[in-house]
Amino acid sequence: MNVLSFSMVYLVPITVYLGYWLGGIYTFTTPFLVFGIGPVLDFIIGRYTRNPSEEEEKKLESDNRYKMLTIFCVPVQLAVFFWGAYVVSYGDLSPLEIIGLILSVGVSSDVLGLSAAHELAHRINVKFEPMLSKILYGTALYIHFGLEHVVGHHNRVATPEDPATARLGESFYAFLPRTVFGGFNSAWEFEAGRMKKQNQPAWNMRNPMVAGLLAQAAATVLFAAVFGGMGIFYLLAQSFIAISLVENANYVVHYGLLRKEIAPGKYEPVQPWHSWNSSNWLSNHFLFNIQRHSDHHYNAGRRYQLLRHYDEVPQLPTGYAGMIVLALIPPLWRKIMDPRVLKFRQR
Repeated sequence: MNVLSFSMVYLVPITVYLGYWLGGIYTFTTPFLVFGIGPVLDFIIGRYTRNPSEEEEKKLESDNRYKMLTIFCVPVQLAVFFWGAYVVSYGDLSPLEIIGLILSVGVSSDVLGLSAAHELAHRINVKFEPMLSKILYGTALYIHFGLEHVVGHHNRVATPEDPATARLGESFYAFLPRTVFGGFNSAWEFEAGRMKKQNQPAWNMRNPMVAGLLAQAAATVLFAAVFGGMGIFYLLAQSFIAISLVENANYVVHYGLLRKEIAPGKYEPVQPWHSWNSSNWLSNHFLFNIQRHSDHHYNAGRRYQLLRHYDEVPQLPTGYAGMIVLALIPPLWRKIMDPRVLKFRQR
């Protein structure tokens, strides 16, 4: 793995503009390439399971180019996001082209924007990168997600208390509203509790949840003033697409896996086998290595270029692009994944 291969993520927003430039049915180019061609190429190229040596890890960790790749996603995402709003609101597009462009921007917002936001949100020892992650999450009206992911999901993963862990037999369509509302409530309860410890009311501008909600509300009003009703439709639609995709990925990577309860309400420590892993070369390079999810949860502070492959953990049949499509077809999903979950539980 090298820094150049991870820069392939920037091809996604390029396909959005290419589809717009070609017009017509080509406005659907981005979702077609990501979820149509992507799984095929993932299968052909196959997996990359090599882990860096200790010496290579030191070099990778000190190479700031990897960090800059995620930071540069912020201006690129903002450019695509606002350009899309302008084109949809004021461009001469047919209804088909509007749908295609919104779908493409939504896919780009997830693959480029929210993937980078996830990586930046985990850099809790610095203020700059988590702040940038909030900007990226804000383009999908999901600004609380980074907080809930870091302080909630990573602590409760693979337990019944985690709204981001899909249960065995639960369809993606049942999981989506549960995780969206459950994640919001979890983040709110965490920050309200923190305010209470400081003798502050929950509805306080020092509460990041309140500040985030007000910022998103103000941005939405400004969006309406600049781009009108069509702009609001664009904002909500592309946000729904991006949110659905990021939560689909959550559904995939934790489906049916559970930690042992060693005492009432207390669970065994998080281990690599409490998340599904995938080391498909192509999709990992488009998603900042997040498919090496087993190591991500075991070592949440690792930057993406350092994440390791484990042979002994649950392995997904293919990369995220293919698994996300599979999750949209519940009978097929259960036929393929449920036996894998049950087999792993018996180990």
